[in-house]
Parts: sequence; structure tokens; C-alpha cells
Amino acid sequence: MAIPAPDAARLAALSQHYGFALAEAEIDEFVPAVQATLAASEEVERLHARTAPAVPERESSVPADNPLNAWSVRTRISETTEGPLAGRTVAVKDNIAVAGVPMVNGSATMDGFVPRRDATVVRRLLAAGATITGKSTCEDLCFSGASFTSWPAPVRNPWDRSRNAGGSSSGSAALVANGDVDLAVGGDQGGSVRIPASFTGIVGHKPTYGLVPYTGAFPIEQTIDHLGPMTRTVGDAALMLGVLAGVDGYDSRQPTVLDPVDYLAALRESPAGLRIGVVREGFGTPVSLGGVDDAVRAAVDVLRSAGLTADEVSVPWHTDAMAVWNVIATEGAAYQMVDGNAYGMGTWGQYDPELIAHYAQGRLARGGELSKTVQLVGLSGRYTFELGGGKYYAMARNLSYELRDAYDAALAEYDVLVMPTLPYVARELPSRDISLADYLDTALSMIGNTAPFDVTGHPACSVPAGLVDGLPAGMMIIGKRFDDATVLRVAHAYEQAVGGFPAPAGAGAGVTS
Repeated sequence: MAIPAPDAARLAALSQHYGFALAEAEIDEFVPAVQATLAASEEVERLHARTAPAVPERESSVPADNPLNAWSVRTRISETTEGPLAGRTVAVKDNIAVAGVPMVNGSATMDGFVPRRDATVVRRLLAAGATITGKSTCEDLCFSGASFTSWPAPVRNPWDRSRNAGGSSSGSAALVANGDVDLAVGGDQGGSVRIPASFTGIVGHKPTYGLVPYTGAFPIEQTIDHLGPMTRTVGDAALMLGVLAGVDGYDSRQPTVLDPVDYLAALRESPAGLRIGVVREGFGTPVSLGGVDDAVRAAVDVLRSAGLTADEVSVPWHTDAMAVWNVIATEGAAYQMVDGNAYGMGTWGQYDPELIAHYAQGRLARGGELSKTVQLVGLSGRYTFELGGGKYYAMARNLSYELRDAYDAALAEYDVLVMPTLPYVARELPSRDISLADYLDTALSMIGNTAPFDVTGHPACSVPAGLVDGLPAGMMIIGKRFDDATVLRVAHAYEQAVGGFPAPAGAGAGVTS
């Protein structure tokens, strides 16, 4: 497609944007020079079209029966009846591409988009025998932890439909907890696998950064993007992680080599003698509910009775970690997810040019419909970027190594660290006329323990620690980077010791372990 040539007025505006201070005569000289560069862009578009796949024909529909608003769209896709996930049904978070199936990422700005390519995790699930039965609703561009910003409707918690299901992988958690699917895939940049897992009483595992390829998922910020399994049992999480993990060659978040690990086999190893560090700073925060802290400490006692040792450990950096995450998740996400139309530039990886173009148009046309959390990212992140030129982001990324080292120092003494996943249980879904302060508090106040490990990349798994006032609370188990197996061993030891995890009343019982 021919690119419209810019005139002198357009170049003058660009000159002002960059501070070039070009005179009118200089701009006139640049007009033909700039126009000459457009031929390369037009040629790249032509070359890309030669190999770009067409949108495949796959049937999908918006479900009429959707009481939790957890389904974004229903489908049924399978490719083989053999493999470790044969016969298992899977919901895929709607920020992850399933070719030929609509993908809105919880946002009006993505309405009408249908991807051409499957995400790597989708290809791996299908190759392992899984049946994908639909896309699960997620928060608007995945930037909220409370399941009420998703377009067009909030996701409800199957334990109490007046309450939120957590976010941003809200639909994935609700469908698993309710027994509507066996397994689900979630994404996690500030806790978005573990938050809804905690609120809905399931298992949510955020893998080590780079263990599972992010290729084909809608990015938020390159350095904190994760995908991971959401299941009813630890065994299923381990089985699923074994399918999802490994280098795909298209994601710069990943190392070049990853040794395969049999996570399911690791669960059969005795946990006796493993050392737990109970992180003092993860308890008793200004927003903590005492019953949640008590439930997690009781869960640690259960692990002690199973033969593990546990001692309190202090990681002072934990109390400062949110400042680091906040800068990365505002300035970094404004630069990449907003101004950079999700993918940004400057890294190796497989891009989705059709998604970028669709979202770029939708963001400008329907930006007023974006959630207030996304608007906060744009306003705050762009302001600090313009003020400091990117120095605050650079400082935060440098500090991330100090933060990682602090957890690594504790993990040199202990096999895993433990703390509450979230400081409280699921809250009631807010009204539409909620104030901005209450909106942001509801959406983000729960992430103090989860978000730091998106910055550092450590694996972290949330398991149900019991019920508090009739609602699930979560215990988070954190391990050494790329030692996801030990995290899952401890989680499994707890699950075995308590005899399994409860489900909400009326949940389907067809999930196998």
C-alpha cells in the first residue's frame, strides 16, 4: 500500500516534536528526502505479505450462558488425541493469540481483532493433546488486579458472585475454580496469575522469567512479561508447565538454552528437610487482613508437620520493591504498551504487525474507554519519561538487580521463601460511579507481595491456604530462578498434607489430578 507522503507542515510538526529547530527552507529541503525513504517501508510491507499467513477458519461464538462473565469467546480446537494433556480442556487468557479466534484483551480498543498466528503456548498445548474450549476474559489490557475493568463486563468470583475474581487473568481463574475447564493459561506482570488464583482458591504458578515463551501474547512491558499455568491441583500445574516451558527461538525474554525438567516427576521426591524462609515483611502490611496472615502461618505449620523446616527471615528490600515495580510498570509500560502500541521496538522477537496496527487505531479512536488504570499508566509514565528522558526507568532497572540479590541472599539459606500471596480476600465488585481513589485502590492495592517477583523473575506459586470468612486466601511460595521444580514440590507437599483444596459450592467435579 502506498504510504501518503508528508508535506512541509507535517515535517514542521515533527521537527518541533524532536526539537530540531529546522527553518522553513530546511524543511522544504527535507520533504523530498523523507519522501524517498518511504519506498523501503512500502517494499517491506510487500515482502511481508508474501509469507504472512491468512486468518485460519476456526469456529467461535460469544456464549449466551456466561454467568461469571468469564468467557470472552467459546471455541473448540484440538489437533491430536495423544499426549500428556490428551482429553483435557483448556481456557486461554484473551491476551494470548489463538489464530482465527477473536482476541480483545479485555479492551474496547481491540474490538474486532482476529489474530493470524497461534501463540507458542497455544501450539504447545494443542501438540500435547489439549482441547482449547475458549478464550477467558481478562482485565482491560491486563492492567488491574480486581476483575472489574474488563470490557464489556466484570468477571465474578464463583465463591461469591458479588465479589471480584482477581485479575488480570480473572476469567482463567474463575473457569478453573468453577470446574468449567480442567486447565487455563494466565499472564503475569504484577501478579496476574497469582492474584486471581488466591482470590478463587486455585493453583497459580508464575514461572521463572523466560522459562515459558511469551511469543504471541499481548505485551505490557518486556522485562516483566510472564505466562503460566492455572489449575485446580499442583500436579496439573507441574504437568502443564512441562508442556509450556522451553525455548522457542522467537522471544528475547528467554535464554538461548534451557535444559528440560520433568516437573511432574519432581513432585514424587520427598520434601522432607527442605528449608522454608517465612518473609517477615510479607505480613502485617497496612492493607493486610489479620485472618489471611494467620491462615498462611497455619499453612507453614502444616508444612513443618510434613517434615520441612521453617524459620522467619527478614528481607528489608521487600518493603521498597513496589517503588521499583511502579516505575517499570508505568514509565516502561507507557513507553511500550501505550506509545509503542504493545510491542515497542528495539528487541529481537516475533512481532504481530496486524495486532500493532489494529490496536494503534483502536487506542486513538476509543482511548476514552480504556480503564483508569491504563490511563494512569499513560499519564504518569509519559510525564516522568518526558521529565527525565527515561532516567527513572533506567534507575529502576538497575535497582532490580539489588532487589533480586536480596531475595537470592535469603534463598542461599532457604530452599523457598513463603508469604501471603495477597493481603486480603476478594472484595465486592465496585459500583460504576466509584471515585478514582477507590477505583485505583480496588484495582491495585493487593499487589505488594506479588509484583516484586515479576521484577526479579523468581518463580512464585500461589496455593490455597484456607478460607477466611468463607473466602479463599493464598500462600505464595517463591524459589530460586529456574528452580520451579522445588517451588512445586513444596506446593505439592502442602496440598498432600491438607488432603486437597476446596472448591466453591456448585463447581464441576470433572477435573482430574
